[in-house]
Amino acid sequence: MGCAPSIHVSQSGVIYCRDSDESNSPHQTTTISQGTATLHGLFIKTDAADSIPSVLAYQSRQQPPSSAGPRRKERREPGASARARAPRCCGVEAETQTGAAGVKASTTEVQIGPMRLTQDPIQVLLIFAKEDNQSDGFWWACDRAGYRCNIARTPESALECFLDKHQEIIVIDHRNSRYFDAEDICRTIRATKPSEHTVILAVVPHTSTDQEETSVLPLLNAGFNRQFMENSSITACYNELVQIEHGEVRSQFKLRACNAVFTALDHCQEAIEITSEDHVIQYVNPAFERMMGYHKGELIGKELTELPKSNKNCMDLLDTINTFIKKGKEWQGVYYARRKSGDSIQQHVKITPVIGQGGKIRHFVSLKRLHCTNENNKQLYKSHHDEKHTGDSSQSESHSFKCKNRRKDSTDVKSITSQSSDAPSLQTRRYSSMARIHSMTIEAPITKVINIINAAQENSPITVAEALDRVLEILRTTELYSPQLGTKDEDPHTSDLVGGLMTDGLRRLSGNEYVFSKNMNLSHSHLSVPNTINDVPPCIAQLLDNEESWDFNIFELEAVTNKRPLVYLGLKVFARFGVSEFLNCSEATLRAWLQVIEANYHSSNSYHNSTHAADVLHATAFFLGKERVKGSLDHLDEVAALIAATIHDVDHPGRTNSFLCNAGSELAVLYNDTAVLESHHTALAFQLTAKDSKCNIFKNIDRNHYRTLRQAIIDMVLATEMTKHFEHVNKFVNSINKPMAPEETSSHSEGSDCECTANIKNFPDNQTLIKRMMIKCADVANPCRPLELCIEWAGRISEEYFAQTDEEKRQGLPVVMPVFDRNTCSIPKSQISFIDYFITDMFDAWDAFAHLPVLMQHLASNYKHWKTLDELKCKSLRLPSENNN
Repeated sequence: MGCAPSIHVSQSGVIYCRDSDESNSPHQTTTISQGTATLHGLFIKTDAADSIPSVLAYQSRQQPPSSAGPRRKERREPGASARARAPRCCGVEAETQTGAAGVKASTTEVQIGPMRLTQDPIQVLLIFAKEDNQSDGFWWACDRAGYRCNIARTPESALECFLDKHQEIIVIDHRNSRYFDAEDICRTIRATKPSEHTVILAVVPHTSTDQEETSVLPLLNAGFNRQFMENSSITACYNELVQIEHGEVRSQFKLRACNAVFTALDHCQEAIEITSEDHVIQYVNPAFERMMGYHKGELIGKELTELPKSNKNCMDLLDTINTFIKKGKEWQGVYYARRKSGDSIQQHVKITPVIGQGGKIRHFVSLKRLHCTNENNKQLYKSHHDEKHTGDSSQSESHSFKCKNRRKDSTDVKSITSQSSDAPSLQTRRYSSMARIHSMTIEAPITKVINIINAAQENSPITVAEALDRVLEILRTTELYSPQLGTKDEDPHTSDLVGGLMTDGLRRLSGNEYVFSKNMNLSHSHLSVPNTINDVPPCIAQLLDNEESWDFNIFELEAVTNKRPLVYLGLKVFARFGVSEFLNCSEATLRAWLQVIEANYHSSNSYHNSTHAADVLHATAFFLGKERVKGSLDHLDEVAALIAATIHDVDHPGRTNSFLCNAGSELAVLYNDTAVLESHHTALAFQLTAKDSKCNIFKNIDRNHYRTLRQAIIDMVLATEMTKHFEHVNKFVNSINKPMAPEETSSHSEGSDCECTANIKNFPDNQTLIKRMMIKCADVANPCRPLELCIEWAGRISEEYFAQTDEEKRQGLPVVMPVFDRNTCSIPKSQISFIDYFITDMFDAWDAFAHLPVLMQHLASNYKHWKTLDELKCKSLRLPSENNN
């Protein structure tokens, strides 16, 4: 080797030899012990240090020619491709891990059910009393397979090495009992716990052709898993080891992972029971023991029919459960069970069949939790604690489980504080506070509803109890009003439109700041004062004569007023509803206010401009003229609705809330990404109104009236924000439509509608819901307008969305509605999606209240128009034939 080795003797009498030029490397240690020397996997007998030179000479021997049996590679020095490392785990053994190219040495991913596991390279222990072709065959087979290999020469070193490394495969030389008893070594290893997941292979000698093959039973009884007929071919050894890896080792690896699953089950707070297909109990977790009062030893191996049943269940309940689970269907519901003490407890049970070998049901997994609060359930853990031995670890578990009891159970402060003596005064104060909180009478309405349902379940039939369970699950969700969009085969037009309108963006800022432009520096004194309503030009006056009709053409008014329809329509509508009289302001002040508001709408927007505001004002006024609406609202409500419609989109930038949030605009930061535009519209409108006395329409009204009016206006404008669309619609249906249905039937029979509207006026909250619904319908009434108006609005809103998509791409922002690409978008499809998802249900509900047949006729006709265009794969807004109609 070029340098003399350094040698020292440990206190145990083990002699260590280390190459002097590698003295700093811990991997070059060679161990000599009990008369045998080990150097890089080659072993010779030795009794004294003077035998060391022969080891070194032996280690440098040449490879035998290929004709002399299997080729035995030399175990080379560090730096060679096949690198041997000195032992690290026990006295007499050596370890190698190849570095040769092309040999696998990486970890392997293994799947067991939903778990994904990572298996490290396999470790192999070779137990051979002396080196020969067979031990070399396995050594180089491990080298080829990328396994980590250790060699031990004695039973003692073999056991020591195994306990240190826990090898997955052990190969024991069973050919000759002269050096050690292979079966005794196997039994010794099998007596240790780690060996339950280890495969042990016995190398047995060849049998002659005339000799009868011996039975493998003695080997199996000794603890061996397999036998290997002596064959020193590296390929034969390699094939054997690889088969073991992909067979028994892989299976044992998966079984070891099950320990984690059972650990999770043991610590789960819900009771779990696993039975066979014949309903024989195979497993129960500690939570099940606590709930039922049994020890697992009393349950495992018993059939469920052997356990006592509660007589509180319906007669056919067990048949119903069996019908479900025998078909492979999951069953869940309420079930009464009998504890060991004889008490009946009510449980919510979920039974899941598990499909196994042959595609048949092999197990049933039952998950159980206490269902409703009753006296038996309250005493459950107390009685279980009395059954247990005092002073063991289960006592604290019982206490902690009791503290997590169901809904109304009060916390046992005394028992909790007695668990520990640390800081007793602090614990007393803490749990006394908890007790006071539990005794408070403050309850939210949803809590009262849940408690009422819980009480109703106590004596309900099983079917009713199950239905109420589903009701409770729904009530406990946070999104009570938002329907869930399916993701499978979903129309991208619908998903993009809904996603863009019902979210406030991705909450992701970028370096591109969207500058929000607003006309705050406009001087009111420079604005020309419009004519009075009596002095408007004849062409405008003629158009306004038809403003009470639903078919009123707002685009004609836009054209003749040079894109200032809001002032003229506002003067006419506000005069009709007596707004100036209610506000005690002059017509000049009202005209100045309308002009200031209209001046802060952006005429450059294709959709969100003052024409849209005038259109929403017109629809709101039309709705206010309906008998049911008029009879349900006060004059203040009417004035608030008209003002809210006028200002509801003032200073709109032609971009959605999502765009502003993604762009990190000033307004998105100001309003915390929540209802950004709607908050801005109301705030700016009141700022503009209060800025100059000449246009302050609120300056003469009573303070209390002003506050009430202001809150009503703010509430209505915020209701136009689409993220709460379904909440507003569902509240209207549940609070207005459904309660009025029986009253409407009776009032029709009596020929009067006064009783229905009188009942609404008695509840201010209902008036709020009506105002919200009214402005929401007015804001998106385009699909209910005459066809030519509907088509124009569809083109305008599409152009605005196209412009937003273009800008998002230019600025590198997330594209909120990718489907609105001007080169690929189908406007008919987008209109169909909008009507299907937002319009139909809302206008059905509004029509049921306000009686709007003309709107519903237009909606049906327009929807048919868009469907026809879509079926023809047309991206234009009109059919050619329609131009002749």
